Amino acid sequence: MFKRTFSFLPTLFLVTLFGFFTFGLPTVTAQMSGNTTMQEAHEQKWAIALHGGAGYVSPDMPEERKARYMAALDSALAIGVDILEQGGSSLDAVEQTVRFLEDNPLFNAGRGAVFTGEGKNELDAAIMDGSQMNAGAATGLTTVKHPITLARIIMEESRHILFAGDGAEQFADQTIVERVDPEYFKVSARYEAWKRANENQGYLESQLDNGWKMGTVGCVAVDKTGRLVAGTSTGGMTNKRYGRVGDVPIIGSGTYANDQVAVSATGWGERIMLNVSAHRLASHMRYTGASLNESMDYLVYELLNEGEAGFIAVDRKGNISMETNTGSMFRASQSEGGEKTVAIWK
Repeated sequence: MFKRTFSFLPTLFLVTLFGFFTFGLPTVTAQMSGNTTMQEAHEQKWAIALHGGAGYVSPDMPEERKARYMAALDSALAIGVDILEQGGSSLDAVEQTVRFLEDNPLFNAGRGAVFTGEGKNELDAAIMDGSQMNAGAATGLTTVKHPITLARIIMEESRHILFAGDGAEQFADQTIVERVDPEYFKVSARYEAWKRANENQGYLESQLDNGWKMGTVGCVAVDKTGRLVAGTSTGGMTNKRYGRVGDVPIIGSGTYANDQVAVSATGWGERIMLNVSAHRLASHMRYTGASLNESMDYLVYELLNEGEAGFIAVDRKGNISMETNTGSMFRASQSEGGEKTVAIWK
């Protein structure tokens, strides 16, 4: 009996040894895969892109005005790049870049916001953190100097996502966000454009050509940790009817980010909303396995019609895509180790 049991031990040893190598290997492989992931995270590159609106801008724009736009885009880009180069978060980079654009009256956001049909300035903004799948947005603001900052506070401190009109102003009362008199937003060039719209078109927004529907600022970024963030801010549509809300504060339409891509839109808000455009790009990447550029082309050139919108996007790998079907889009971008782009026309 003992001999039979003892003689079985070598066989048992071989079976155990075989099982170790057979079933242990996946564990070792998983550990190696984990190390690769850690290595990829260590090699993560930052990237950032911004826009100052899409539409039709004549290539015959005076050189002095063109230079002002190019300088503003370059300065905005430098703010975000500096944050990301120093290891800062994409959330900070996006917020600070958009704040700069909100302060510049060249762009339809913040200080340069267009006028509503009632001759007022109403501001919208949204921000989304793809790593947390969290977002904040506000619409119909009239006294908040930097709507993008209020959107971030909503995201980080409120259990809600979107506040509108008086409710958004009341929420702002409970924060440290900077406030200004509504007169601060009334830029003479925008006011004159509003008067011309009234004289030529009346109050019916449906009569306005596409040139009046464009204008927004936005920024998307990925930092060295792979965190993806998108932020967008706007004064809306020139001569818009009271209470009109565009795509910017609607999460998934004008602003969206997840663990793969961050997207910001500009253009005709109604068309962007009807196609849930920013989310559509992200879904196209996730469910078809398409690259960022392939998904951008699908959205801009297949899904939407010519003259409707433009988009900027970055993916987790640091790839950048900026496309428009409107003929021009104020834009800038840079990635770690890559070239800087500052442009208006295609």
